[in-house]
Amino acid sequence: MDPPDLPGPDRLMGVDGMAGQAGREYVETLVIGGGQAGLVTGYQLSQRDLPYKIIDANERVGDAWRNRWDSLRLFTPNRFNHLPGMPFPGFHWAFPSKNEMADYLESYARKFDLPVETGVRVERLTREGDRFVATSADRRFEADNVVIAMSSWQRPRVPDYASELDPGIVQLHVAEYKNPGQLQEGDVLVVGAGNSGGEVAIELVRTHKVLLSGTGNGAIPFRPESVPARVLMPFVGRVIFHRVLTTRTPIGKKARPKWISTGEPLIRVKPKDLAAVGVERVPRVTGVQSGLPQLEDGRSMEVANVVWCTGFHPGFSWIDLPVLGPQEPLHRRGIVESESGLYFIGLKFLYSVSSEQIQGVGRDADYIAGKIAARHGVRGADRSANDSPEERETQQI
Repeated sequence: MDPPDLPGPDRLMGVDGMAGQAGREYVETLVIGGGQAGLVTGYQLSQRDLPYKIIDANERVGDAWRNRWDSLRLFTPNRFNHLPGMPFPGFHWAFPSKNEMADYLESYARKFDLPVETGVRVERLTREGDRFVATSADRRFEADNVVIAMSSWQRPRVPDYASELDPGIVQLHVAEYKNPGQLQEGDVLVVGAGNSGGEVAIELVRTHKVLLSGTGNGAIPFRPESVPARVLMPFVGRVIFHRVLTTRTPIGKKARPKWISTGEPLIRVKPKDLAAVGVERVPRVTGVQSGLPQLEDGRSMEVANVVWCTGFHPGFSWIDLPVLGPQEPLHRRGIVESESGLYFIGLKFLYSVSSEQIQGVGRDADYIAGKIAARHGVRGADRSANDSPEERETQQI
């Protein structure tokens, strides 16, 4: 579909290469974010022959995974890690590294010739008349539809009192942590006892004395690599996370508020594993005393390093539209009803627990691409093949 004309010199450059004013581009659908959510959205739009463009702030497709800590592996085996149209390579019960995941996404974009432009960071998203306007440095993208294909956690969260710590203490957020070589000699305080905190603590205890602060949210009753997991994981992933815990079911509606506001249970590392290797559990950090981290029991921790595994903020402050709630964007199954043409995908529990996972994001992308197609008059395009008859009839979250 060709872009509509604008008067005089304001005719824009479309994705079809139409000449226009330098720095300005028109695209029917702009997808912001080139990770798994953005790529599968592009795939679903391509299936409907809809024009679009994907932009991403990273230098390469997959860098959101490459930039994590060196030893990171996925919690799910290869058989569950594919996007629509392309299986994940390798033994189906192997657990891929973060680089293998990144390379898969890059290969996915290449296989389906998805129009991804990297190195483009959107600084502001607003609306002018019937179009959305996304600006990045000296570039301006105008679009009828915008899909924000980003997770709920974009900006590292560190408590305000972190700045009061002694400057001699090495501080890293887990988003910056790569390996133990970044830390200096001496004890390490890992703040946050979720999955990231547990895995980082297990790695660091080989070279440092490690104290792990926080209470955690329990642990799943099996190990992902175990034989029982081969039976339980398909049931948990495909049934519980994908079909039971959704915004349509009573149990899902009840569970969702807690799920989006708290961390997940421990998956690979169990509390007994931490104790077995000598990780010392300590209470929550509540502040700083004389330049040292202070625990809620009043003790000060004389440590040389602090790794903050304290989560992320949504990082949507660049969206200059009245669509942000106190915890998440205001949407119904990814559709922003107050801003026609604006969509979110990849958010935590957007529709189900699996919505932020690679095995679940494809269904949400199919649904949203169908809504975009219907908005542009493509007959029958919003009847997602992955929706149940009830979902098709009610079109509710």
